[in-house]
Amino acid sequence: MAHHLPAHGSNHYRASRQNYLELPRHSFILCASLVHNPANLGGLCRLAEVFRLESVVLPDLAIAQNTTFRKTAVSAHHWQPLSECSVEQLSQWFDTHRKQNYQIIGLDTNHASDTVTTFPFPKQTILLLGQELTGIPLQILEQCDRVVTIPQYGLVESLNVQQAGAIAIYEYLKQHPLSSSQPIQE
Repeated sequence: MAHHLPAHGSNHYRASRQNYLELPRHSFILCASLVHNPANLGGLCRLAEVFRLESVVLPDLAIAQNTTFRKTAVSAHHWQPLSECSVEQLSQWFDTHRKQNYQIIGLDTNHASDTVTTFPFPKQTILLLGQELTGIPLQILEQCDRVVTIPQYGLVESLNVQQAGAIAIYEYLKQHPLSSSQPIQE
């Protein structure tokens, strides 16, 4: 399959191993502390690396050693910054990041006041993803600064967490693109 690179100077990056650490990252933290499935977590790691997000927060860093996680992440776990925060530590973790000017945005299907398509994402965003099947527990949802949803029109009540994360991240990226001054490397 041929790989087509965007024109030089566009908003797309093609990182090489030589300049990877020098490239900027989005000020976007993907918090997957509530996600349990290693395949979903691996997919989220891959997604975050493709879009050069600041970090992916796992419930436990040991998950990154899981075979299913690694197969789904492909090689993204080697490049994407990962951190951990258990569900029990989320309140404290939120407070720490708020002091660094991050806003916690919950992605939920039931309790949202804004849609991702119209929501003005803050530059420093933490996107909190919910548990598979059950979403974000109410006591954690209440700790979010804002809650957004993805408009849905079918009978199925929710998207897979990877799909939902990708849509929300893409909406953020439209609002906060990385600088186009970096050259594209092959």
